[in-house]
Amino acid sequence: MTPAARLAAAASILDSIAQGRHPAEVVIKAWGQQNRYAGSKDRRAIADRVYKVLRARGRLSWIMGGREDGRALVIGSLGVLDGLSLEEIEALHTGEGYGPGPLSKHERGRLAVKDSELPGWVEAGLPEFVVEDLKETFGDQWAAEARALMAPRAPIDLRVNTGRASLEAVEGELRAAGLSPERTPWSPVGLRLTAEPPPNIQTLDAFREGRIEIQDEGSQVVCALAGARPGMTVVDYCAGGGGKTLGLAAALQGEGRLIASDVVQKRLGNIQPRLERAGVEADLRLIGQNGGGLEDLNGQADLVFVDAPCSGSGTLRRHPEAAWRLKPDEVERLHALQVRILDQAAKLVKPGGRLAYVTCSVLTRENEASADAFEAAHPDMRPVAVTPPWADGPMTRVRLSPGATDTDGFFLALYERAA
Repeated sequence: MTPAARLAAAASILDSIAQGRHPAEVVIKAWGQQNRYAGSKDRRAIADRVYKVLRARGRLSWIMGGREDGRALVIGSLGVLDGLSLEEIEALHTGEGYGPGPLSKHERGRLAVKDSELPGWVEAGLPEFVVEDLKETFGDQWAAEARALMAPRAPIDLRVNTGRASLEAVEGELRAAGLSPERTPWSPVGLRLTAEPPPNIQTLDAFREGRIEIQDEGSQVVCALAGARPGMTVVDYCAGGGGKTLGLAAALQGEGRLIASDVVQKRLGNIQPRLERAGVEADLRLIGQNGGGLEDLNGQADLVFVDAPCSGSGTLRRHPEAAWRLKPDEVERLHALQVRILDQAAKLVKPGGRLAYVTCSVLTRENEASADAFEAAHPDMRPVAVTPPWADGPMTRVRLSPGATDTDGFFLALYERAA
């Protein structure tokens, strides 16, 4: 493919991402499968352009006069991010072959605009309401957090299944496979891969045989802080893909009972092979939208782990396309859903038992505001303080973020029912 054809392909992919809800990596992979003529170097260059544009979308749209179509964003990236001259950009837009058509008068004019006085939220690459939230939460550190949240590359974190192998053994196995794992600073069972290009973890024997799982260190930490221990009855109330289900199962060490529930049967079905690969067990339960299906566990659980549905704003460094899908009304809807789920889940907690509220969000409305609403409605649920591995002392609400802890963004609030 010519450089111009790669630009046209990137613009088309960006339009497909904007028009749907699929993650960027899924759309890019589908494009590659449908266009077999594109070689590996072509696909890599196109993907790099797409992600580069997604992380700077706000800035590029501003430069291009508010346009958000793939063509405009790619044109803007050539001038703003690549530093090409107008003549060089025009040479890539001749309309010949499979390349993009010639620049319009408006496009040429927009390329002359300087971005030295961008509004703060535009420069951050995030929606304005998200930036205002970051300012409220992180104060003077908001800009650093925004940059980390939209960083070009996020590491691959692995959780070692110590029921299958030791951390040291897996570390040696990965090195023998040509990788360079580093131990994670906060999780005692975590390994981090930062090499480029990222390896295909699912092809490794360590993965296929259940010795490792892909899990961000922040996710590993909130699982550990929840306090699951052997002999407990633990409910993973919103099991989703099952990553934290496996982490909770590992904490039980084969002693106790783990129930993983969700409102979508397909998600539960996808968890079963992961459990089998890891050599652990869980009772998978399909529940209704009103929480029905777990009545036999009312007042029985030692720990109810609520990894609530959220915006996923804490994972934007992995999914930059999601930043511009965030809308205030959707965050408000999620807040109401989280409060309702917490109310349902609390019924399962026995006297002296605990409830862990977790999100992978950095937004106050989904974190502190939901916790505040739950506490106001449940005075019998006492906040419990825990000490994260990086903290000087205990805290009742724990935040993790790319800037502060070099993890995805997470929030944890832990509660104990009065005995």
